[in-house]
Amino acid sequence: MIKSSDYKRVFDHFDIDGNGMISPSELQHGVGLIWNEEILLEEVEVVVESTQGNNRQLGFEDFVSLMESEKEDEKLEDLRKAFRMYEMDGTDCITPKSLNRMLNRLDEFRSVDECAGMISRFDLNGDGVLNFDEFKQMML
Repeated sequence: MIKSSDYKRVFDHFDIDGNGMISPSELQHGVGLIWNEEILLEEVEVVVESTQGNNRQLGFEDFVSLMESEKEDEKLEDLRKAFRMYEMDGTDCITPKSLNRMLNRLDEFRSVDECAGMISRFDLNGDGVLNFDEFKQMML
């Protein structure tokens, strides 16, 4: 878990002019250093405006919110990757059979009926399978 002091250190590093705010150009520079590639100023401006409206600069709290939302996006993408590992039938859901196959690959041997029971605990709409939203609820 990232501590507030870690965010503050990064914020201060990005705040090149030391005015307590991060401008789009300062954010562009900082992100470019982290990613080791150039990012367009227009892209950064869109991110800043979506976070801060017309102020066009990020205060510390805005910066933390932006970083936290990025972490949430990463977490959601990781969940999507995990879901796709279990969803092997191309049905866009985890079936008892696909859960059984994945568990067998992980040396967790369960019958298809046991897998159906496992799914039923998290199957919110009662259709016998897990869609991504149900999987997400289960994992969070």
